[in-house]
Amino acid sequence: MSEPTNGARRPHISIVIPIYNEEGILRSAVVDLQDRLKPLGWSYEIILAENGSSDRTVELAVTLSERYPEVSSFSIGEPNYGKAMRDGIGRAKGEFVICEEIDLCDTDFHLRAIEILEKREADMVIGSKLIAGAEDERPFLRHAASVGYTNLLRLLLGFRGTDTHGLKAFRRNSLLGEVEACLADKDVFASEFVIRAYRSSNTVIEIPVRVLEKRPPSINLFKRVPNVLKNLAKLTWMIRFQG
Repeated sequence: MSEPTNGARRPHISIVIPIYNEEGILRSAVVDLQDRLKPLGWSYEIILAENGSSDRTVELAVTLSERYPEVSSFSIGEPNYGKAMRDGIGRAKGEFVICEEIDLCDTDFHLRAIEILEKREADMVIGSKLIAGAEDERPFLRHAASVGYTNLLRLLLGFRGTDTHGLKAFRRNSLLGEVEACLADKDVFASEFVIRAYRSSNTVIEIPVRVLEKRPPSINLFKRVPNVLKNLAKLTWMIRFQG
């Protein structure tokens, strides 16, 4: 396990990327992301948050962290997207945190979101694949599942946005309390985090993004549904009755 960047210069931006069974695209995605970030002149770190892979993802993540000073990695040893994301945010040192997906790495979103945050127009920026102007180029079933999930969040929890999963950027000091207040993990951590951000005094805005994945999902959609519904029921109980 390697630790986050410990250079003398504190990174301005932290990019947290949960990874699970990504040996096929991990190296190329990280190298390509760095190539596209280089012209921006940002001080940044990339935190690879591995969670329970059964392939060579851990080994490759360690190799990348040893080769590139901006990259660090850690492993939680179990398949748990939410815990990996939460721990990655906890390790982040930047003033701004971007939560990314290894099959997206959308630097256009990065630029737009950081500009909004630096102008203090919002405390959190959500990259929505469902808002007007977005381009969701995933298979129809994946798009329909996202729409259905959002509608459940609205019905059960009064969610006011259009999307909770995927790209998001935020001012770390403003939202760290909401991260620490989250009680859920796994697939619904991201939803709880965003919902708590909306319910707080922070300003949250959505911007449209284009979603074009580099590979099929690492977990089959239909295998995820029972766990997502079970965790959504727990999330509803947590927010409505535990605060």
